[in-house]
Amino acid sequence: MWGVCLLCHQQRNLRESTMVEPTSIEIGGVLILEPVTTATDLLVTAVCYYAFYHLKYHEHKKTRHVKFYRYFFLFMGTATLLGGVIGHAFLYLFSFEWKVPAWIISMIAIALAERAAIMRSRQLMHHHLGKFFSVVNLVELIIFMFIAVYTLRFIFVEIHAMYGLLVVVFSFEGYIYLRTRDHNSKMVLWCVFLAALAAGAHIGKITIHKWFNYFDLAHVLMAISCWVLYKAVKGMVPELSYHRK
Repeated sequence: MWGVCLLCHQQRNLRESTMVEPTSIEIGGVLILEPVTTATDLLVTAVCYYAFYHLKYHEHKKTRHVKFYRYFFLFMGTATLLGGVIGHAFLYLFSFEWKVPAWIISMIAIALAERAAIMRSRQLMHHHLGKFFSVVNLVELIIFMFIAVYTLRFIFVEIHAMYGLLVVVFSFEGYIYLRTRDHNSKMVLWCVFLAALAAGAHIGKITIHKWFNYFDLAHVLMAISCWVLYKAVKGMVPELSYHRK
């Protein structure tokens, strides 16, 4: 029964850190913390795994950016799966350090989305400039990953995600849209906007009910964002053409 004492300690820490009333259910004698948050995490996982599976039918027809976006879905789906199971449902069974693998996987996922946007835009810019941004993408990932693991502070994972999506993906796909008026790039911009709304819901702690808190709202918005991105990637073509007024 050591788990019960640990559960009380974890729930107290969770309440203090998230400022939401803890919820739990028991199924077949198995205690599950934050079941709705876990379910919405798994919703994101389901959308990502669906996208990863179905994009395999498009990857061979197109260029490397589709491959990078496809593996973004694989890594992000895995990160949210681990986050839901370890970070929420069975938090009382794991120490804090068990969250780190999900952090690393999610950072790799964001870096893959960055690389996809960079690779897609390279056909519209000078070869050396495109190569430079690709190198920066790798260096930035290594630096943020090292800082997050060394300090064990999730804030650096969040900063990396905001930088990767709001600065890199938004900028490069926005550049593509301005030059080509490509509909799929416009959809990627909407995807980033939805991701920003998810971040806003989390930062603002917008809680509708104790059974649907800001984690749950953010996860639902993330799932919609991932679905929009899947539709965008599915429609991408190998070559971009300049928009003529």
